Amino acid sequence: MLLTICLFLGSAGAIYLACEYFVNGVEWFGRRLKLGATATGTVLAAFGTALPESAVTFVAVVFGKTPGARDIGVGAAMGGPLVLATIAYAVVGIALWCNRDRLRRTDVLVRVDHRRLARDQSWFLAIFAVKVGLGLVAFAFKPLLGVLFLVAYALYVWREMRSDDSAPDDETLEPLKFRPGDADPALRWVAAQTVAALVVIAAASRVFVSQLEAIGVALALPPHLVALLLSPVATELPETLNALIWVRQGKERLALANISGAMMIQATIPSSLAIFATPWLFDTPLIVAGVLTAVAIVYLWWLFHRGRVDARSLLPAGLLYGVFAVFVAWHFAG
Repeated sequence: MLLTICLFLGSAGAIYLACEYFVNGVEWFGRRLKLGATATGTVLAAFGTALPESAVTFVAVVFGKTPGARDIGVGAAMGGPLVLATIAYAVVGIALWCNRDRLRRTDVLVRVDHRRLARDQSWFLAIFAVKVGLGLVAFAFKPLLGVLFLVAYALYVWREMRSDDSAPDDETLEPLKFRPGDADPALRWVAAQTVAALVVIAAASRVFVSQLEAIGVALALPPHLVALLLSPVATELPETLNALIWVRQGKERLALANISGAMMIQATIPSSLAIFATPWLFDTPLIVAGVLTAVAIVYLWWLFHRGRVDARSLLPAGLLYGVFAVFVAWHFAG
């Protein structure tokens, strides 16, 4: 048990340090590719950090030999968006509030493109509603509809890549950590740092998840409870830590873009894999997860639609995950 706890804490620390290098590298990558500030977060950063959990879903639903193993993949496809829509946004609010003096902010307003983020929530909600709806009914050609989710993500990426928005003037790009003395590092160094950080994130995330599952077994927690409640938090840790790092730097635009882009990936790619390979039928906990995710998205859409979001207004989203935790614990206890 002591070894498990050490590996658990050590892998969490490794993920955080690797995220420091990843967010730095991906910002330079976005600059070298001449991408807009938001597209750097929604496409590059989100796609990179979403690879580990997408791989978890792929392995579970394609190579899983039992219905229980495939259920883990379905749970990951539903649990990921719930974590991002609740805990990740709440972490941004907490981080901005705690760093307000360090950032010399006279207020705790979130400086982002509110209209764009409101539109992202609308996109996500529409796709998510279809995703949940498919989980409530059974019919023969359902697996074919998985293609629609891949098309939806391709359209989203196309829209984001056309954006040419720029970061605010007071957001400075820190030197590349692999080449701190180089004012204009070569693309090969940028790519090397970003890929190396991503490999460490993926490896450390796998260790983190496995140790979390081992802790669940040691505490005699039901496997479904761990899969639904704890594993999604672990797999979404890189996105959450990226957001924390960027907020500490005063770059909440990138932080929220990363979360928004990761949510779009979670709503499409893992879902399409699960729809291809499983019956994609929801039990009660998955339905509740879908409803609470939708509630969180509607709340976030309202915040961004009104055009004024402060750190404290993001905190209620995090409470919804607490509601889910209480329900899941009660459900399995019953």
